[in-house]
Amino acid sequence: MIVPIILAGGSGTRLWPFSRELYPKQLLSLVDERTMLQNTVLRLQGVAGVAGPIVICNENHRFLVAEQLRVVDVRPSAIILEPVGR
Repeated sequence: MIVPIILAGGSGTRLWPFSRELYPKQLLSLVDERTMLQNTVLRLQGVAGVAGPIVICNENHRFLVAEQLRVVDVRPSAIILEPVGR
């Protein structure tokens, strides 16, 4: 069983003014109608033996991450909150 781990932390400073601290680039739709996070988890579809992803994100983004995964019908194994951004 493969358990994908998706690092979705970040402060949203390098793509300003599009991304901001409370809405970083991984939560934006930059290429198509889906966000970078949604496109990442959807790449796992059709791969045999893959469990729901573990997503690591900032505490301020936990509800946005959960909602974006719900919209594309992906159920994560866990959402882990990073204690401190690095």
